[in-house]
Amino acid sequence: MNLIDTTAATAAGAQAPVERPAAAEPARVAARGSDAKPSLAGLDRAGLAQALARIGVSERESRMRVAQLWHWIYLRGALSFDEMTNVGKGLREKLGNAFTLDRPEVVVEQVSNDGTRKWLMRLPPDIDGDRPHDVEMVYIPESDRGTLCVSSQVGCTLNCSFCHTGTQRLVRNLTAAEIVAQVMVARDRLGDYPGRDRAVGPGLPTEGDRLVTNIVFMGMGEPLYAYESVAKSIEVLADGEGLGIGKRRITVSTSGVVPEIEKLGREVGPMLAISLHAVRDELRDELVPINKKYPLKALLDACRTYPPASNAKRITFEYVMLKGVNDSPADAKALVKLLAGIPAKINLIPFNPWPGTKYECSDWETIERFSDIVFRAGYSSPVRTPRGRDILAACGQLKSETEKLSARERLALRAMAAGE
Repeated sequence: MNLIDTTAATAAGAQAPVERPAAAEPARVAARGSDAKPSLAGLDRAGLAQALARIGVSERESRMRVAQLWHWIYLRGALSFDEMTNVGKGLREKLGNAFTLDRPEVVVEQVSNDGTRKWLMRLPPDIDGDRPHDVEMVYIPESDRGTLCVSSQVGCTLNCSFCHTGTQRLVRNLTAAEIVAQVMVARDRLGDYPGRDRAVGPGLPTEGDRLVTNIVFMGMGEPLYAYESVAKSIEVLADGEGLGIGKRRITVSTSGVVPEIEKLGREVGPMLAISLHAVRDELRDELVPINKKYPLKALLDACRTYPPASNAKRITFEYVMLKGVNDSPADAKALVKLLAGIPAKINLIPFNPWPGTKYECSDWETIERFSDIVFRAGYSSPVRTPRGRDILAACGQLKSETEKLSARERLALRAMAAGE
């Protein structure tokens, strides 16, 4: 495990910091203090127009200036207003006096042995003066794509029993700008803007001209409990004149907030993923407690009527494999029956251990038998290769509390990741 800590001190029990690869572009630290200038990074066009109005730009001129800012902030990844060569010097000075282009502060960067990267980012203090809060984001590189797993809340309120994130209390929803800024941080660190030196390291994509190609809302929090922020952020992320990550490459994962599912499809239209994990209400009530409010029938009815769903835009059902809990052949057959009539694919996820959990991952032979049953029924059923287990970056492992794992917990984690 490589650990990169941009603060003066490292987490308790962590390795000493290693030098950050020179090719990784540093994300600018978000300003602090009550007199701090707000950042324009992450704002939508309406937000940029409001910012321009604050410094005296007329409504007539604003449309052109918004387009210029949009190009430099999102397409070029500008870190300074001075980079905006087609914006007059006088306006650049006004912008610099009133605003910044700062991103959230990267506190810790970890690079897994398999190339997965996890960033712990510190958000500026809340408007009401609350202390700064931390969130985590994970980048998963493959040869033909790079998937960024972003957070939508600080903490989580769902308390899924197998999920490490669920052990952290919910603090607040992220704003749309904070969600977009996560993507900007990743592109900064990876050198994924035009003219930047690209990151070096294991596993980075070798195809295409971008390192961040896909976005999944599968980080900390329940995205549909932060619906307005998520919906607004997707419009910024998908804009073809900026970050340009199309909606077919953006997936929102929900544990089953049924009333918001149809709305998401109708108003926004991203790909949909469902954290299913059980085929019986009594078990899902334990694994995913939101099931007590929105049971399986209601959830699957919402999936059957999800507006964008089709054979070309299948709904992904995530199913974590828990030894002796939900991994029997009978469970596999029930899963197939449950999803009848839904354009679906099923991601089987080997359980990713974390210190203190009561669950174990299903044996590989059991997972393969489960997958075969699902596949023979006509469903794509890939088994997700665990990524970033050694840095707690795998599915269900994110937890960003300021306190770090103890040395004993880190040793236990490494042993679990190595299968000892």
